[in-house]
Amino acid sequence: MVLKPSEKEEEYFARMEFERKKKIEKEKHKKLAEKEKERHKELHFMRCPKCGMELLEIDYKSIKVDKCSECDGIWLDAGEMETVSRLEKSGLEKLFAVFKK
Repeated sequence: MVLKPSEKEEEYFARMEFERKKKIEKEKHKKLAEKEKERHKELHFMRCPKCGMELLEIDYKSIKVDKCSECDGIWLDAGEMETVSRLEKSGLEKLFAVFKK
């Protein structure tokens, strides 16, 4: 006598198969997203957000300020604005003097 799986068993195994395939697809999407993020980083790293030209890094009192080689835009990385805001008025004026033409 051959035993047939019940509907609940079939449903269970179908659900398990679906979850397995879903997990595989999720991993594929994660890898693709990481590759895309890395590609964007390579394209945009040290490029001016405004005009796309190369940024030059200037070190001033342990603050790394990025200045565009074309449009003269000045860019700060995360946390650098707080560091700049803590400078004394004379230090702040000296910082701005560095970037004047």
